[in-house]
Amino acid sequence: MTEEKWEKVLWKQQPFPDNYVPKGLFLSSLRRNPNFRPYSYWPLVFLSCAITQHLASVAIFVSAFTMLKDRILDPRVLLWVSITGFFLGYLAWEISTHAVSERARRREDRMRAVKASILLFLALMCLAPVLRTLTAATSSDSIWAMAAGLFILNALLADYTPMPGHARERLTSVLSTNAAISSSVVLASRLAHDLAVFALTLFAVEVFALFPMLRRRLQTSPAPLQAGLTMALVLFALGLSARVSTVAPWLYAAIFAFVTFAAPAMLVWAQQYKNEIRGQWDVAVPKVK
Repeated sequence: MTEEKWEKVLWKQQPFPDNYVPKGLFLSSLRRNPNFRPYSYWPLVFLSCAITQHLASVAIFVSAFTMLKDRILDPRVLLWVSITGFFLGYLAWEISTHAVSERARRREDRMRAVKASILLFLALMCLAPVLRTLTAATSSDSIWAMAAGLFILNALLADYTPMPGHARERLTSVLSTNAAISSSVVLASRLAHDLAVFALTLFAVEVFALFPMLRRRLQTSPAPLQAGLTMALVLFALGLSARVSTVAPWLYAAIFAFVTFAAPAMLVWAQQYKNEIRGQWDVAVPKVK
């Protein structure tokens, strides 16, 4: 009489105990890091450019607010910079649109963008006197702490993935934008003039609501363009911060260098300690054709 062969099935009655494993089968089925794909250093540096660009935009906004508060920067200059940046950004958006769409649809999208921009411009202009007195009863220390916390939340929840075509916004991306705009509003409420409040709020909408969409669209562009944009934002942030503080440029430079170069190197170094063991106890994954 031949000995019955053990099969790894539950539907069949077999003359073996429930915990039975054939000799040598358990250890031979062990696999170490079966789905592991090692990272390379320079591709990680390229991917970290999006985070560096976002942090540089936050540093630029904080420097602009400080210069407005210390009356180093004329609000009218910031207003014209915001208007010019809007048109340049919209031009870059149109150039980066590779997908060919219907001419009528493109015209409709342009008209919708123009209407939304005009309504936003008028709404911020009307709300500037209200925003200026929004936190009049709150101490400045509480405002600085709240703004710092909201900016940290904005950086943690921001969406740094590329956006090919028209992709829907994630919930975390919406929360990140709301946190940045809220922080900008409470900071703008510490300014002395309505024009300064209006200019800073308009600048915040462009930096934290419109620029992230353009940045995600440009992430699919060639590496030299990404590196040039990152370098331009970093140098602009360091140049502005040098006008308001002697410590801030060194702090920003250390953060940018850590995010762009040190953090990818740490991730590549930590790969050697990855040890994922897969074996017979893993849950079966159904193969659906």
